[in-house]
Amino acid sequence: MTIHMVKLSVGSEDVDDIARWQAHQMKSVPNPVHHTRMFPKRAEEMLLGGSIYWVVKGAIRVRQRIIDLRLEKDETGRDMCAIVFDPELIRTYARAKRPFQGWRYLKPGEAPRDLKSGEAAQDIPADLDMALKNAGVW
Repeated sequence: MTIHMVKLSVGSEDVDDIARWQAHQMKSVPNPVHHTRMFPKRAEEMLLGGSIYWVVKGAIRVRQRIIDLRLEKDETGRDMCAIVFDPELIRTYARAKRPFQGWRYLKPGEAPRDLKSGEAAQDIPADLDMALKNAGVW
């Protein structure tokens, strides 16, 4: 069974910030990478088509397919996990997510659906999007 990961994109104002950060990274590596201290216990399930769902400004906004999980060492010699992504950013239907530390597993049935191309063009501010959802309009 596939499992996903959800993580805060700390410091990102929008999905374009993630795209810029990763484009800068890919000047020196072939795919975007994020390092985290803990190696997922469910790594095999993540590698069966799992994605990382990025939380931006209080809502899941975008996902990327996880293509590899590697055990590496940091500069002090401690173990860490390198999460390697497909460079394609796939915008998702916004889903509110409160702040948390680290990352969490996300079951496929709980993941927000991908936006269609026409929907992706309607990128409204996160606070307005959440207000519309909370009011039952969206």
